[in-house]
Amino acid sequence: MRANPGTLVRLFPLPTFSWLSLSFTLILPLLAVASAADNIQVFFSPNGGCTEAVVANLGRATTSVFVQAYSFTSTPIAKALADAKKRGVDVQVILDKSNITGQYSSADFVAHANIPTYIDSKHAIAHNKIMIIDCKTVLTGSFNFTKAAETGNAENLLVIKDEAMAKVYTANWQAHLEHSQAYDSGSTRTAKTANPRK
Repeated sequence: MRANPGTLVRLFPLPTFSWLSLSFTLILPLLAVASAADNIQVFFSPNGGCTEAVVANLGRATTSVFVQAYSFTSTPIAKALADAKKRGVDVQVILDKSNITGQYSSADFVAHANIPTYIDSKHAIAHNKIMIIDCKTVLTGSFNFTKAAETGNAENLLVIKDEAMAKVYTANWQAHLEHSQAYDSGSTRTAKTANPRK
């Protein structure tokens, strides 16, 4: 014997809700995620646009660029930093102590572009890879600022446009600058203790 659909509804009543409220319940969180994603860009390498994203964001810098990097040998990125400095942007770079060598290093590469360069030797490895642009945008991820990272390695880069997050990263950058030393490109050793710009 077949059950009458109406009987089934009476036996197992469906919860009372409007389809409109259900739609909003399901869609609003997705809209919130989409809105947040508008402030975040993701890039991957090899050859996924990481270097181009870094250069493009540096090209929009107007006041400051603070960098922390383990290694730095990307010519396009170094040129973009040098160009920013020529525009009057406050550009400063902190690198790992592995760059203090008797040979040409990442520190020389950046310092020769007349960019204030510092060495963070307090840690086993200063392995951060970040750029803070205009205290509004943070670039971070596994992506080293090198040609190898762009063309050969599997890396990722996030571009985050968020002033609150940039403020946190800037405070951490300043903390590392406090214990870093100015790099002397004419020597294999660091120079006097840096005079951090507050």
